[in-house]
Amino acid sequence: MTSPGYSEKDKSEDVKVLHSMGYAQELERRMSQFSNFAVSFSIICILSGGINSLAQATSGAGGAAIGIGWPLGCFVSLVFAVAMAQISSAYPTAGGLYHWGSILGNRFTGWLTAWFNLLGLVTVLGAINVGTYYFFMGAFGTTYLGLEDTTTTRIIFLAIITGLQALVNHMGIGLTAKLTDFSGYLIFATAIALAVVCLAAADTYEISRLFTFANYSGEAGGNVWPTNSSMWVFLLGLLLPIYTITGYDASAHTSEETLKAAHSVPRAMIGSVLWSALFGYIMLCAFVLMLPSMDDAAAQGWNVFFWAMTEQVNPVVKDLLYLAIFVAQWLCGLATVTSVSRMIFAFSRDGGLPGSKALAKVSPTYRTPVAAIWTGSILAVLFVWGSSLVSIGETPVYTIVVACTVIFLFFSFTIPIALGLLAWGTSKWDKMGPFDLGEGTFKLFAVLSIIAMVLIFVIGIQPPNDWALYITVGFLVVTGIVWFGFEARRFQGPPIGDEVAKRAAEIAAAERAVGETGH
Repeated sequence: MTSPGYSEKDKSEDVKVLHSMGYAQELERRMSQFSNFAVSFSIICILSGGINSLAQATSGAGGAAIGIGWPLGCFVSLVFAVAMAQISSAYPTAGGLYHWGSILGNRFTGWLTAWFNLLGLVTVLGAINVGTYYFFMGAFGTTYLGLEDTTTTRIIFLAIITGLQALVNHMGIGLTAKLTDFSGYLIFATAIALAVVCLAAADTYEISRLFTFANYSGEAGGNVWPTNSSMWVFLLGLLLPIYTITGYDASAHTSEETLKAAHSVPRAMIGSVLWSALFGYIMLCAFVLMLPSMDDAAAQGWNVFFWAMTEQVNPVVKDLLYLAIFVAQWLCGLATVTSVSRMIFAFSRDGGLPGSKALAKVSPTYRTPVAAIWTGSILAVLFVWGSSLVSIGETPVYTIVVACTVIFLFFSFTIPIALGLLAWGTSKWDKMGPFDLGEGTFKLFAVLSIIAMVLIFVIGIQPPNDWALYITVGFLVVTGIVWFGFEARRFQGPPIGDEVAKRAAEIAAAERAVGETGH
């Protein structure tokens, strides 16, 4: 069965590309270009990071952190998305980054990319759902349900919402795509509704506020940031857009379920960043204009969103917006489970993880990697539980690891981009996909990505996240030990060259097992 506008010829082209890389069409191609866009747009979810991390801007450089900082930070994310789009068009496979790291580099660089991406995805799934928990508590939990924020409440809440996200993913990409499509529209609509409500509730329109630099570090900003110079506080505020606009690698992870993937994926990836940047900007600028006073808002620290909404907005309207935001945040986690599971599936398919055989299995009924979905989801909940119980000094380990999460994710983006810069035009990468920027443009964006990675690393390890440096270095050391101690001899990486031809019989058997026919 094919979709409208997707002929048998298109389908056989998609499958041929996959076969040429040594893989079977085990997952089901059900996602349109919009669905592929929506999965990334849902993970970026400006209603999740844009709201839950708002204090990084309002308690930092104030209005300018949004007016000037947001577009600047979004451009940093866009740089990676453009460079990755070029590679995703040439190699449209599940777990995209891992393959690019292997094909453009070698077994080790592919393995390293996979580990960093996987670690980033599992921890980011935990972090997104913890953000949803705190939003739920601030919006409904404490006021209406009388819930108290304890570790037990948090973990039970997390287990329920993550379990539901895994269940939906288990039941097939068709249902997941319908929900993430809905999530795409919901984010657009809610961001605009929130902007309209904020503008309607604003006392005055001080546009200059968006371009006025302040320094609310220390006490003045509710101690969100330690006391710092104005320049540092502005740079730290860039973490809001950079941390929010991540996760567009989901478009690549769902390549094998996307129609005309080599055309659709790169456009969806860039589109998800551009639209998130634009709608996030409208929404956050409107929010800043609504604030009764910038100084009072900064002093609220992490509570700034709830405080401003309570001060300025009609209670019924406020609760309706909260409900829409909560649903969007849950759907953000849903799309993240999709992304995590496809990465686990793709890496296991080549024997990259313990228990790979089970993790790479695709359910013939639902055509989804069921073991990978549940494993990723359970690991995310266990990560939050374990890391909430341990503190280093005053800071819970959870907070420190989440600061590393984005470093890990962007590092996994940077490895294949840097390798692509070196491999362009060589035998490793002599054939471009249908989405082709040309050598000059790709190389420019690749160099910008490497510079951006350095910037993210430097601002990502500043206090209060200074432990992130030690965790990142520690993780690199552990990675080195695991690779040289165990994996260097065992792990073969994706099939390349003659290996691909040898897999023909296995591919046919794998496709028969899940009922994929007609090539």
